Amino acid sequence: MKILVSCLVMVLSLTVIVSAIGKTVVIEKPKVQLALLLDTSNSMDGLIDQAKTQLWKVVNEFATAKQKGVRPELEVALYEYGKSSLNKETGWVRQILPLTDDLDKVSQELFALKTNGGNEYCGRVIKNATENLKWSDRNSDLKMVFIAGNEPFDQGDIDYTKSCKAAITKSIVINTIFCGSNQEGINTKWKHGSLLSDGSYMNIDQNAKLVHINAPQDKKIAELGMKLNKTYIPFGSIGKKRAKMQMKQDLNAKSTGVGSYMQRTISKSTAYYKNSSWDLVDAESDSSIKVEELKEEVLPDNMKKMTIEERKIYVETKKIERDTIQKQILDLNNARKKFVADERKKMSGEKSTFDSAIIKVIHEQGLKKNFTFK
Repeated sequence: MKILVSCLVMVLSLTVIVSAIGKTVVIEKPKVQLALLLDTSNSMDGLIDQAKTQLWKVVNEFATAKQKGVRPELEVALYEYGKSSLNKETGWVRQILPLTDDLDKVSQELFALKTNGGNEYCGRVIKNATENLKWSDRNSDLKMVFIAGNEPFDQGDIDYTKSCKAAITKSIVINTIFCGSNQEGINTKWKHGSLLSDGSYMNIDQNAKLVHINAPQDKKIAELGMKLNKTYIPFGSIGKKRAKMQMKQDLNAKSTGVGSYMQRTISKSTAYYKNSSWDLVDAESDSSIKVEELKEEVLPDNMKKMTIEERKIYVETKKIERDTIQKQILDLNNARKKFVADERKKMSGEKSTFDSAIIKVIHEQGLKKNFTFK
């Protein structure tokens, strides 16, 4: 019975199925697509630090998001622009990652970013992202670009007004984040760029440090995070490598502070943290593989001597264990969020940072597309 229920949940997690006039209609899940376009020229170290530190907090905003009762899929793309070491022929623009649901790769690439002087061509990087990413063709999906930098928005050989107008014709909203004073961002066309594509203009202090508020739940969440890692079963040629990457991104998050690691642990307990390409539990859950059909050589050493039935039970046991731990983490986080919110009310003068700017816009623009956030 338990296996039957698991299979049913697995099917429903992939698609929403309804009956209409005696026919079965399969409805695609809604999508949220975010493209982060980051200036990596000199003086932008603070921006990069904020982005890699606060990625998981942004991801966690979608944990309760739904459109008409259906949880969306989340994809993130990453670009850098304005660095001297980039290719001049491409206008010092580089697509680092296409739209992907592999959040560990996004984290890995953010931590690998380095800055040096260059030419910051906003119009060109927006044009590149609009034309070269695999955007959804549905107007009902939430498609957002967040471009951040501190140089005039109108530099380069590509007219930013054309780039922004072209984006909104595909329902891609351009949101601009100026790293500096509000008025300077307005004077240098950052606000104008957002207005052309129904986006939002924000200014932040890229050198501000996110203030972490210690909560009573933090210690227990960290302990459960360590237990959560033990539920992963790496398989195939990339299994061990990706398991090491997972641990590396844990360490990266820890290196930037308790808050970042806490948010990453919470992200790993949501449906957006998927590792079907290398983890047997996730792969079985989304039906991309069947344990009984795998050859012995792709299995981890401890499973090779098991019978097929023992392998199936082992994977199912790890899944139940993971589900239990994830629920505990999310329950603790609900209490944690309330505690942190109450503490923040007592604080004053907090500076706007990368995560707060993006989260505010996500809620505002999500509502326009009928997304709700619990």
